[in-house]
Amino acid sequence: MAFLKITIVWLSFVAFTECALLRAAPVAVPAAPVAAAVPLATEIDPHPQYAFAYNVQDALTGDSKSQQEIRDGDIVKGSYSVVDADGSLRTVFYTADPINGFNAIVQRGPVPAPIVKPVPVPARLF
Repeated sequence: MAFLKITIVWLSFVAFTECALLRAAPVAVPAAPVAAAVPLATEIDPHPQYAFAYNVQDALTGDSKSQQEIRDGDIVKGSYSVVDADGSLRTVFYTADPINGFNAIVQRGPVPAPIVKPVPVPARLF
């Protein structure tokens, strides 16, 4: 037990002296010149509005997602859909406003099958 205590004390001493020897002296670094402040645009839209939407259906990679969102002042409404890794379709409908905060409703379900139109087969003439 005494050997263990001596070993721990010795290793602590070696670690302390090694850290003290490896510590670098402080180096003076000249300060970078300060650029003149550029005035920022302070005009704020009192009633911001926007709307956007996108849809991705990539048959090659299987990527399928969409989103749409509108903003009218402080009220934002939107939804997005994505096919999860397990193959289910996740659709999130959300709203955000200053009174109720952010609220989301998540729906999960099967991916709708693509609509395939039957191709007419020409009649054989014999």
